[in-house]
Amino acid sequence: MSVDLGVDEVALEPHPGWIVVFQRLMKLRVIVLLQVTAICAILVHDLIAVTDRTWMDTLVTIGITVVGGTLSAGGSNAINMWYDADIDPLMRRTKNRPVPQGHISPRGALFFGLIIAVLGSSLFLIVSWKAAFWSFFSVVFYVLIYSIWLKRRTPQNIVIGGIAGSTPPLIGWAAAAGDTVLDTLNPLALGSPVPWLFFALIFFWTPPHFWALALYRSGEYAKAKVPMMNEVRGPEHTVFLSKVYCVCLLLLGSVPCFWPESGLPLLWAFLAGGLTIWYAKSVWDIDPKEPTDENGRMPKAAKSFFRSLYYLGWMHLALVLVCVPPASWLGPLGPL
Repeated sequence: MSVDLGVDEVALEPHPGWIVVFQRLMKLRVIVLLQVTAICAILVHDLIAVTDRTWMDTLVTIGITVVGGTLSAGGSNAINMWYDADIDPLMRRTKNRPVPQGHISPRGALFFGLIIAVLGSSLFLIVSWKAAFWSFFSVVFYVLIYSIWLKRRTPQNIVIGGIAGSTPPLIGWAAAAGDTVLDTLNPLALGSPVPWLFFALIFFWTPPHFWALALYRSGEYAKAKVPMMNEVRGPEHTVFLSKVYCVCLLLLGSVPCFWPESGLPLLWAFLAGGLTIWYAKSVWDIDPKEPTDENGRMPKAAKSFFRSLYYLGWMHLALVLVCVPPASWLGPLGPL
């Protein structure tokens, strides 16, 4: 069976069961990487902060963060599917989502998303109101600013909207620090520049990551009238901007070299630099004039997109690893 939508026909699959539908609404596979960044922020905090926290405290915080973060981010994704119910059937990447498949109504996706997003963000109140604040901020920013306001209006949608996806490290750090440590009423005051470096890493990573996907799926966003950068300014300009953001990532990794007060060891600069060069090469390899494959996609853009996923995960794990040994063990590679 199929539904004629005027552009492509969407083949309807049998209902897979409500558990599978809810999992697909939440986009759990996408959320995994976000949770890795939050967990790494918790581990870095507990490794370098002078506190009396035990490993049990760390594990409890990780558990709350994983559950709360999964629910809040999953709720945001479900709400996004409610709003994008009109364009999801038009793109190959999204036409098999639960709403265009008819497995749940748009209103059902909205209610489900609202319930679990509020529940997940509220869960952070157990450990820190600032963690709850940044979780609610992420949901509101993603839904209202990115999905509803920016996504269909400007090619800068991914750049600005990336702020929502950059908050998991802030949430994890605030959850680990707790309200007794972060006793100010300013949600921006997290007691250290480290979580904001995490935030900046994800923020600068987001545009080349998503633009590679847009290039890989070239033409699909135009079909849905979503003004992605490559559809508005062309693939050459998009690749150029992606290279600019790679340079920003390289500079961000060198922070310990010119900002000793960051508290990060010099070893981080070498690891971050190597990983960024490894990822940036895939961006430099993208050829805007590359012939597309049989599905109309750019293979080198696809390679860059998938490498970006590994890059972000390895960057966060590397930061955890350099914080494990005491600073005195690192010698000249320790904090300046």
